[in-house]
Amino acid sequence: MTELAAVLFDMDGTLVDTEVLWWRTTEEIAAGLGYELTAADAPEVVGRAVEDTAAHLVRVARTGDTAEVALTLTESFFQRVEEGAPMRPGAQRLLTALEAAGLPFALVSASPRVVVDSVVGGSLAHVPFAFTLSADDTALTKPHPDPYREAAQRLGAAPEACVAVEDSPDGAASAEAAGCGVLVVPSLLPVPASPVRTFAPSLTEVTPATLRACLAPAAKA
Repeated sequence: MTELAAVLFDMDGTLVDTEVLWWRTTEEIAAGLGYELTAADAPEVVGRAVEDTAAHLVRVARTGDTAEVALTLTESFFQRVEEGAPMRPGAQRLLTALEAAGLPFALVSASPRVVVDSVVGGSLAHVPFAFTLSADDTALTKPHPDPYREAAQRLGAAPEACVAVEDSPDGAASAEAAGCGVLVVPSLLPVPASPVRTFAPSLTEVTPATLRACLAPAAKA
C-alpha cells in the first residue's frame, strides 16, 4: 500500500466556515445586478473560482462586465473574511494530530491570494502549513487538476501519495483528476460519490489513520 506523504487541505468550507460568507457576498452582488440568487445557482457559486462565479452572474443577469464583477466579489468577500472566519468543527484537532504525527500538510484553495492571506493571517495564523496555494498560483484552478498537481510537486511527492480534504464537487473533482486520494466532508453542496472518494460527515471524526485509508480507493482506480 502507498505510504501517505502529505495532506492537502481545501480552505473555504473545509478548514474555515467561509462558504456562507461567500454565498452572502455573491447574493449581494447579484442583487446589485438585478438578479435574485437561488439554490439553483449554487453549483456555479459554491467552490468555484471568483472569475467563474462572476461570469455566471453576468450571464444570468444579462448585464455587467465579468472582470468588474469579479473584482467587486473579491473585495466584498475579503471585507467579510477580514471580520473573522471561524474554523470548522474538528479542524484544529486534526491539524494538531497531523503535526504530532510528522505528516506535512499544505493549503490548496480556489480563493484569490488576497483572501487566502487574510484567512491564513487570521483564523489560521497558528497553523504550520508547508505552504499555501491560491487561485492566482496556477494557470488553471479547481475543478482542473493543476492546483493539486502543483502542491504535490512542491512537496516532492507523487499525487497518488497525497490525500486532499475537500467539501465541494469542484474541489473533489480537481483532487481526483490530479490522482490524489480524496476525503470529502460536504458543507453547502452535496458531492457525488466516486470509487476514489471517501466521505466523512465532519472533521471531528477524521484521524491520520482515516486519511491513510483514503489512499486505498485511489490505488484501486
